[in-house]
Amino acid sequence: MKKLAILLVCSGIAAPAFSEEAPIEGVVESKCVITTDTTGVYGNPVPYKLSAAAADGGVLPIVRYDVVSADYYKAVIDYPNEFTTSPVLDDVVAWTGSVSTDQVSDAGMSAYDTNKVEYNNTTEFELTIAGSTWFKIESTAEYGFNKSLPAGNYTAVVNAECIAI
Repeated sequence: MKKLAILLVCSGIAAPAFSEEAPIEGVVESKCVITTDTTGVYGNPVPYKLSAAAADGGVLPIVRYDVVSADYYKAVIDYPNEFTTSPVLDDVVAWTGSVSTDQVSDAGMSAYDTNKVEYNNTTEFELTIAGSTWFKIESTAEYGFNKSLPAGNYTAVVNAECIAI
């Protein structure tokens, strides 16, 4: 009888256990929003050059970053280094450009230009203050060695990202 009781107790312990998993889900939305404030336009001051500078008949593109939480994001902005559309070009295009703050919603953001990191055609800004910052992008493309650009439509793109840090 003792053996039967022990066998019943052991079989109860060895009975299969059941479990259930209850997932917890969430959605994270960025607290950093990028908006194109001004679309750029290339001017053609001389036959071999396209420039977004106002002095050359162009319009600088401006992107706005709206940051809700300070110290969590960095702005990474690339000025163009190629055309996305253009006539056939059989010579080299030399690209130059820069990115800098244009307007700020907080005076402390003026330090963004001092602390920016530049490499290749990329500029990074640590977004250390909550608020809005407008960045202007300068872009120039010179074709060949004083060689006229072919007639047609030219498009280049500024890439602006907000990266969580």
